[in-house]
Amino acid sequence: MFDRLRSLIGRSLAAYLEKETARYRSFALVPHDQLSRALCPGDVLLVEGNTRIATAIKYLTLSTWSHSAFFAGGNQPGGELIEADLRHGVHAAPLSKYAGFNTRICRPVGLQPAEIERVVVFMQSSLGRNYDLRNVVDLARYLLPQPPVPQRWRRHMLAMGSGDPTRAICSTLIAEAFQSVRYPILPEIWKKCPEERCKEILRIRHHSLFVPRDFDLSPYFRVVKPTVEAGFDPYRLTWAQEGPPRPERVVGTAR
Repeated sequence: MFDRLRSLIGRSLAAYLEKETARYRSFALVPHDQLSRALCPGDVLLVEGNTRIATAIKYLTLSTWSHSAFFAGGNQPGGELIEADLRHGVHAAPLSKYAGFNTRICRPVGLQPAEIERVVVFMQSSLGRNYDLRNVVDLARYLLPQPPVPQRWRRHMLAMGSGDPTRAICSTLIAEAFQSVRYPILPEIWKKCPEERCKEILRIRHHSLFVPRDFDLSPYFRVVKPTVEAGFDPYRLTWAQEGPPRPERVVGTAR
């Protein structure tokens, strides 16, 4: 009975946190067909979300990006994304879901096709895993858009939870997939210097500590910009004829 009540409260909290906010604003959007052509299997698509939980995640991670989805390719038009959210757990979604959102493509560099395929298979095998909505405390931490948490604790606040790898953001699952082929994202780097010759030794961070912006910050992922990839030419742009707007005159007393 108690578990059923917690699950009911959890579903209500999840529905509340997934509600869209009115403050979201998109900027230079990439057309859907251009974004589709630029993506390759194994790419990570970062998204600036427009929900209540997205606002909290952006605040806690000091980043534009609140969500990450994995591009698995596939036969359907535009390809298939694999992602996780509160209400649906790990599921497949069309690329068109993020039309109208600010996005960024992050591509792992140096992996062999067979390794990319292993990462894709790992993500596909995770489909259907659900978020534990009975963990009400785990969900309640996102109720405040800007929770009063010291900066050094914020990443760990995101990593708290029931142990389910889906959690509230998909970056933990994607990190686990890449770590399954020993691909670095943001590893800890130790320097060992025997006999005046230093050697860097990498230590993998636990996948639960990764957040969407880490794929953007990683020195091992290349940022792919579809407009540039499509052959951007600044001389073919059409500009408005009028000049830039004049600054408003401020009336006041000089000091």
